[in-house]
Amino acid sequence: MADQRSSLGEIIRRQRELTELSMRQFAGMVGISNPYMSQIERGLRDPSEKVLEEIARNLDVSADALYEQAGMSDAPDQEETTGVRAAIREDKRLNARQRRALLEIYDAFAGPESPRRRRRTPPA
Repeated sequence: MADQRSSLGEIIRRQRELTELSMRQFAGMVGISNPYMSQIERGLRDPSEKVLEEIARNLDVSADALYEQAGMSDAPDQEETTGVRAAIREDKRLNARQRRALLEIYDAFAGPESPRRRRRTPPA
């Protein structure tokens, strides 16, 4: 996960630099300390969901877009075009963390690797 964190931090840093804001200015806008922002950008710390949402808002992108750029999104498989997973992904009421959690739960019950439940036969 360190590679993903680093990648996410690098993307945040590049986006911040494109807006021509110093790290100190941007950290103030996000509402976090300059050292915490530095640790996020260097990949030393994971931003909380709330902090990532605030970072994304100040960069005028979605948190989902930041995750996707970092290769951390749950991109749909080629075979997956409809169904429950697609509905979860498209529901605008959910944030990125909620989507991932729901997809993990769904996969735990109905994913390709989960065992199929056998039907119990009633006692005779």
